[in-house]
Amino acid sequence: MTADRNDNTPPEVTADSQVARLFAWRRGFNAMHLINLGVRLGLFKAFADTPDVTAGHVADRLGLHAPYVEVWCTTASSFALLDADEERRFRLAPFVNELLAHPAHPRYLGGYVRLGTASATEDYRRAPEAFRTGSTVPFQGRSEDFARTVAEAIAGMNRVVARRILPSLSGVAEQLHQGGAILEVGCGTGNLLLQVAQAFPNSRCTGVDIDPTGVAVAREAVEKAGLTERVQILEGDVSSAVESETYDVVVMVEVLHEISSALRPGVLRGCARALRVGGWLVIVNETYPSTLAEARRPEYLFPVQTGFEELLWGNVVPTKM
Repeated sequence: MTADRNDNTPPEVTADSQVARLFAWRRGFNAMHLINLGVRLGLFKAFADTPDVTAGHVADRLGLHAPYVEVWCTTASSFALLDADEERRFRLAPFVNELLAHPAHPRYLGGYVRLGTASATEDYRRAPEAFRTGSTVPFQGRSEDFARTVAEAIAGMNRVVARRILPSLSGVAEQLHQGGAILEVGCGTGNLLLQVAQAFPNSRCTGVDIDPTGVAVAREAVEKAGLTERVQILEGDVSSAVESETYDVVVMVEVLHEISSALRPGVLRGCARALRVGGWLVIVNETYPSTLAEARRPEYLFPVQTGFEELLWGNVVPTKM
């Protein structure tokens, strides 16, 4: 008599199953390329604006080569990003509108895809030599397009921090609503600061960053938003550019892992120094697995991916404190 298979028992690994996994990953690579094209060329936006039209209709409207757009649409339909009727009139599949057609939506992921297809692609070209030498190309000092792409990739996270995480922390929301001061360390292009300034209209917001490219973009964004009286951007290290005991809240979002392990204690001391007595330090970051067993658990898949993608940036995702 054979015992029943436990539901938690991993499926048997065969040569065919391994081949299937590799083909699935290869298909995923093509999916990212297809999505990147759809975002850059405005294809998702076109189908969001005018659903149930043919590929040729969209190609004419966007000034694109119709046979290429037809293949793009067929492939996007295969990936379940587009739906179509028998006349090959296409429309966006459910939820693709907010995920890929509208950058202002909290769930938009077009920037995250671009970060993998554009910026990461350059790192992959450098990777063989980097693996021989240990060289890195840090986040700071890259192009303005890179800074903007990173900002777009984490825009959804910034909205979550400004609209959900900070308001949910007892004492923090009240302080900011009453005119409290908040400092963002590693503010980049200033997206989070603008979100916080809008969520807490009485708050006073400061951002600090060591990357001059991001600082320039952030200052331009603050001025464009008409918030220069409440939002300021500082260039430099938190320990030297920020006055002590000035802020009620200090926040770092997806920044801790971008600071080298040797410098992290000093940066955290600088954050503590910037806080008033009783102030809050809010850190939002990924956590790297501590063991190989953890590395296969679903909750660690994203930080493992980040650790690999940002290897050449010199970033090291922290494990549990």
